[in-house]
This record gives sequence, structure tokens and C-alpha cells, in this order.
Amino acid sequence: MSKNKLTGFALLIVLVASFTVLLSLGSGIYREKPPIPTAFTDTSGHPIFTENDIEQGQLVWRSMGGHQLGSIWGHGSYVAPDWTADWLHREAQAWLSITAKARFNRDFAELDSEQQAGLEKALRNDMRHNTVVESAEDKTYVTLSNTRVAAINEVTQHYLSLFGDDPALSSLREQYAMKEGTITDASHRELLNAFLFWGSWAAVTERPGYDYTYTNNWPYDPQIGNLPTSDNIVWSVLSVVTLILGIAMLIWHHACCKEEALPEPAKDDPLFFTKPTPSQKAVGKYFVTAIGLFLLQILLGGITAHYAVEGQEFYGFPLSEILPYSVTRTWHTQLAVFWIATAWLGTGLYIAPALSGYEPKYQRLGVNILWGALVVIVLGSMAGEWLGVQQYFDLDMNFLFGHQGYEYIDLGRVWQVLLLAGLLIWLALVTASMRPALKVSNDMQPVIWVLYASCVAIGLFYGAGLFMGKHSNLAIAEYWRWWVVHLWVEGFFETFATSVIALMLVRLGLIRARSANGAVLFSTVVFLTGGLIGTLHHLYFTGTQTSVIAWGAIFSALEVVPLALIGFEAMETYRLRKASPWMERYHWAIMFFVATSFWNLVGAGVLGFLINPPISLYFIQGLNTTATHAHAAFMGVYGMLGIGLMLFCLRGLTGNMQWNHKYLKGAFWTLNIGLAAMVFMSLLPVGIVQFFAAIDHGYWYARSPAVIHSDLVENLVWMRMFGDIIFSIGGLLMAAFLFDLIKKAIVSKGAKAKQAGALTIN
Repeated sequence: MSKNKLTGFALLIVLVASFTVLLSLGSGIYREKPPIPTAFTDTSGHPIFTENDIEQGQLVWRSMGGHQLGSIWGHGSYVAPDWTADWLHREAQAWLSITAKARFNRDFAELDSEQQAGLEKALRNDMRHNTVVESAEDKTYVTLSNTRVAAINEVTQHYLSLFGDDPALSSLREQYAMKEGTITDASHRELLNAFLFWGSWAAVTERPGYDYTYTNNWPYDPQIGNLPTSDNIVWSVLSVVTLILGIAMLIWHHACCKEEALPEPAKDDPLFFTKPTPSQKAVGKYFVTAIGLFLLQILLGGITAHYAVEGQEFYGFPLSEILPYSVTRTWHTQLAVFWIATAWLGTGLYIAPALSGYEPKYQRLGVNILWGALVVIVLGSMAGEWLGVQQYFDLDMNFLFGHQGYEYIDLGRVWQVLLLAGLLIWLALVTASMRPALKVSNDMQPVIWVLYASCVAIGLFYGAGLFMGKHSNLAIAEYWRWWVVHLWVEGFFETFATSVIALMLVRLGLIRARSANGAVLFSTVVFLTGGLIGTLHHLYFTGTQTSVIAWGAIFSALEVVPLALIGFEAMETYRLRKASPWMERYHWAIMFFVATSFWNLVGAGVLGFLINPPISLYFIQGLNTTATHAHAAFMGVYGMLGIGLMLFCLRGLTGNMQWNHKYLKGAFWTLNIGLAAMVFMSLLPVGIVQFFAAIDHGYWYARSPAVIHSDLVENLVWMRMFGDIIFSIGGLLMAAFLFDLIKKAIVSKGAKAKQAGALTIN
């Protein structure tokens, strides 16, 4: 069996084994998810919250922006509190205050340490004890003590005022970046309380037969007994050992492999004289759209970051009345996916005819229709999210057309279905163009098949988000959400990118086809070995069984292994920029590929592993350390790569047109320097400050205004402005470069038309 066939067989085994594990653990999540009881009752049997209240409350939470306004179980945004941790802390303080006055007729703070310790032990006994009882009618009930019911009522009143427009809490709403009247309907605020309570109940109630909670003792709060479990510590240590072992084996493999000498580059650019097909010419609008969405995303990112210091205003202007934080953050995160995906989809549509030399009938029409559909979906979903957050929709309409509340899958269900349909149309167009290339037996066939397989996965796996129903248990919803976010974006896009870059370099005659085959197949095996099961590291504390921690810890460490050698890839790519004089045309495309390698190592590797081990994520999930990794990895890897791929395609579309390299040089350096500045001057330092606060006082404190709006953190947030401004300049320079190309194309077309007219007259 040849080396390529052996590697291909290994890839097949990895895929089958990984999805077997993912699906098996998923079935366990369905069985062991935190239950939603028929009712929570007091000792007299009077219902406090019902199952229907909780399910409807979840829809209310989704309508206000869900993950985009605070977080649940650590997943969501960072300015408002984690509602799970906040509820637990407030309920615990209310319980202690009520009990101290009842037993000692004094405030809890006035008691001596022995009395306080005794009450805290009684608090843990009351809150952590699981009282789920199943009736003969297959209904389940949870009985709450009278003291706990009284404490819950106090927290409920606080949230009723907070999510409304009570003037007494205006200052707190501003600190949380909440608009006045976040939820205008008082009955909806009552329902929201039911859902928030259920999330906190699952986080403090021990699983039957175990001494840890449904969320594996997250969030960290010693007062209520939420401490790291043995699984968190043991599997974290083993993940580090796995990482070291994996890196050692990869270095050994790299050292043992013979490097083939690079081929002698052609005297002329092999792609220079290739005339673009009609459908390839139509792809140009995808790149213009991508840059337009990129600029809008940058603007919204600046506004969203500013809300961290002025929660309801933008330099004195009451912007939250028009664009509340939950909307700007929704659009900012969603546009990141939209603009990068648009650039990558355009690349797929351009590269498919280039590979096969075949232009199917009506291909250009299909490309144009798809572009129109994507524009409608982007604008329609954004409008729906705004209307949903502003509470113009009822709960059912919001689910369909408004805001689904789950980060990166915020768009309403109808828009989500339409986007999946658009991706399937894209897959059909790519398939139609690539079909002849798939049938040809040549040196590049393995890479072409890997590329096509990744296109199929990109087209289909977004559909995993549809497995989340309208009332899906939050544990199940998180499971499927991360299938989309991690597998779709961080798994199959990575494979797509590796294949496309290899094919481009082979077509340019810069690397040998045989070398490209082996590199792509091996890289795909290594990336997917950790990348697929590594999805589970997002699910440690989302109501899942402890086996998720074991699998996630080990395989998320393996995700980082291939990034240890990314520097070699970056250097090899960097050297190719001067392989031949005509390579100057691709200089900045190559440089963006180099930047991708750098941020893969730093953003995805170093900053990713910072939050991967269970014991690390236990303390810092949902702190700014998460935002640090997200910015460095998403923009640094996928954004830079999207720009690089776009530049390669534009080179083919513009032929011998003279490019303004000053714009590209400026864009490259300002984008990278700006990204580094915002990550290392602001996001990471804020995350570290919160890390210390979480360990010293509990997770709730790290997310409280006492930390978020401390002088140190606010100064660090202002420091982000330097990076934001530099990065914004980079976005404007990319737009200026593209505008310059369009202007030159129009002038060139006019000159040709004039020349043709003169020839006709003569």
C-alpha cells in the first residue's frame, strides 16, 4: 500500500472513530442532562416554577439576545454577569441573611466566624441536596425549603427590577450594558426568572449518587461548595502530558521525513495567461461584499468594546436606545462568520472551474443567484435580530425570524434554514464545476478529493444547528451549537484551507504534487485527530457527564500538537514569495498565509491551550481570556486566510492589471499590529485580572462590576482603542485597495470599448 493510500486510510479511521465517540457521548448527554422538573414547589406543594415557565423563560432569554447579554453556564458575553453565578451568589447571600436574622437576630456579617461557618454548612446542605422525586404519573417534582423559597423571592424581585426600567437599578443596568426596559413585558420577566433559576439550580444541585453538581461543580464558589472536582485536576495534568508526548512524536516524524527539493519555478506565471470564465468573473462581487461586511464588523466591534466603559452611551450619545449592546455584539460576532465565509465561498466558486477547466451551463447565473440570496439572508437576519431584541416580536415569531439567542447561531430559525439552503446551492455549484477534475487520475487527485470532501462538510455540517429545537434542554442545545461552531468553522474550514493553498502552490509550480498530496493528507489526519473530539472541551460544564471532561481534555490537547510545527510551515511559505520574479504578483497573498501560520501558533495554539485544560477553564470560562483566544484565532487564522485566498483569486481576475502594493503593505501590517495590540494590550491583561479575582473571591466576583468597572480594568479597556484604530486603518486600506482595482477595471473596460468602437468606424 502506498504512503498516500495508507494516510487516506488513517484519515477514514479518524473520521469514523471520532464521530462514533462524539455521537456516543452525545447520546449520554441526552440521557444525563439536567432534568427540567414538572414543578419546583415549596414544602406545602405550592408550585414556584413549572416546566412550562422554564421553557417559556428560555424563549424570553433568547429574545433579549441570550448569549449576547451576559452568559449562562459560562457561555456568552462578558460585560453583564454570568447569570448562573450571579443568581447563585445572590441566593446564597439572601439565604444566609434570612437564616442569621431568624436564628441570631443579627446580620450574617455581624456573626462570629464559628457561627458563620455553621450557617454556611447549613446553606450547602440545603442548596446542594437533590430532592428530585418522580411521581406515579411520570412527573417529577423538586421541593424547596421555606428559607430557600424566601431567598429565591428576593433574587426574583431583583431581576424583575433589573430587566425592567426600575430607576433604582439604572446605574447597575449601565454597568451591565443593558438598555432600559430590556424586557418590557412584566410577565416575560417572571418567566425569565424561572429559566435563570433552573440554570443555577443545575449548577448547585448534586447529581443523584455523586458529590458534584450537574455542571461538574461549576461555577467556582467555595461558599456554596462548588470546588474543582478530581476529574478537573487529573485530566488537566494528563492533557499536558498528552500535549508534550504529541509534540515529541510530531517533531520525531518531521525529523525522520525526507524533504523533497522544491521544483524549479517556471519562467512565466503559469496562471497569468489563464482567462477567467464568466462564473469566475461573477465571483468578484463576493470579495467586494466580504470587505464591506468586514468594515461593518470593525465598526460594530469598536462600539461593542466601548459599551464596556459607557454601558448605555457612545461618547455621551444614548446609543443603547437604538443599538443596544446585545444587538451590536450579535452583529459583530455574526458578521465575523459572514464576511469570512463569503470570502471562502467565493474562493471555492473560483477555484472549482480552475481545477477542472470546465464551466457548467448556467454556472454564472447560479453564482449570481447565490450572491443575491446571501445578501438577503445577511440583511434579513440582522433586521430580525434587531426587532427581536427590541421586543417587537412575540416569543414564537422571535424564534422564527428574530434572535435565537445562541452565540454564532443567533439568526432566527427561518434565516438559519435559508442559510443552509444557500450553502447547499454553493455545494451544488462547486460539485458541478469540479466533477471532471474528480474523475481524472493524476498526482493531485488525493488533494482534490480532500478539498471536495471539505466542501461537502462545509455545506452539510451547518445543518447540525437545526437539531436544537425550540425548547431543547440547554445541555443539548450547547452540544449541537458546538458542532456548528467548532466542527464547521475550526475543523472543516481548516481542511478546506489546507487543500486550497496546496493546490494553488502546485498550480504555480512552487511545490511538487506528490509532496502536496502527502502534506495535505497528513495535516488533515493530524488536525482532525484532535479537532473532532476536541470539540468536547467546550462542554465540560454544560450539564454533561464527567466522561466529556476526560475525552475533551486529552483530544483538545492534541488539537494544539500540529501547531507546534507551524513555524516551519510559515518559513517555507515565506521563502516561496521570492521563488521567481513573477511571484511578486502574489507577494501579499503569501504574506497573509504567513500571518495565518503565526496566528495559528499564537492564537489557536498558545492562547487556545490557555483555556483548554479543565482546571484552567473551570476558573476562566467566560472571562476575557476567552475573548483573547477568539479574536486571535478567528481573525488571526480565518480572517487573514480569507484575505490571502481572496488576493489569490483577485490576481487571476485582474490579469496584468497593476496593483497598488502600498495599500496591501499598509493593510497587512496595520491589521496584524492592530490585532496584536488589542489582544496583548487589553483583552489578555483584563482576562488575567479576572483570573486572579475568580480564584481569590469566586467566579461571580470576576464578572461583577467591582472588577469589570474597576479603574485598572477600565483603563485596560481604553488601551484597546490603540489596537482598534490601527486595525480599522487596515480594514480601510483593504477597502481602498479593492476600490482602486474596481476603478482601474472600469477605466480599462471603457478604454477597450472605445478602442473597439474606433476599429468599427475605421
